[in-house]
Amino acid sequence: MEQLQTDLASIAEMATARETENEAFKDFLKSKDATAIDKIVHRLNADISPKIDCTTCGNCCRSLMINVSDEEATNLAKHLQISTSDLKATYIEEGSGGLMIMNKIPCHFLAGTKCSIYEHRFAGCRAFPHLDLPKFTARLFSTFMYYSMCPIIFNVVETLKAETGFEA
Repeated sequence: MEQLQTDLASIAEMATARETENEAFKDFLKSKDATAIDKIVHRLNADISPKIDCTTCGNCCRSLMINVSDEEATNLAKHLQISTSDLKATYIEEGSGGLMIMNKIPCHFLAGTKCSIYEHRFAGCRAFPHLDLPKFTARLFSTFMYYSMCPIIFNVVETLKAETGFEA
């Protein structure tokens, strides 16, 4: 495997240059066995993710819309030593049906490139970039939405191209 790309400006530039190639790659992936692609993506993610320090990037915190559960809101309020109602009033938008999301993008808790509540971050933050989940080929739209911004996604996708024999 080539050296991992971590420079955000270079990744964004390469992503723009590869837009047509990536459209073809998405079609290519959809023609393959989804279970086999999942196995490759999971292995690549397990190999690549630990080699990239997310705290030097923070791009996901600048763009993700994060759902918040009642339990997460309560736990964060306790950590911040404020009431849950104050936490919700300051940081959360509540929709009909009880759905709660962070009320600001970028996230209130992004400090430079690091999460100021990292140990108490929400499940949606912990799970990103979701490359460990099944049905990768059913999530290509969202994966490629972050391809230009997330070094983990970028490197997994580029390695996946090589491992699957994709030719542009």
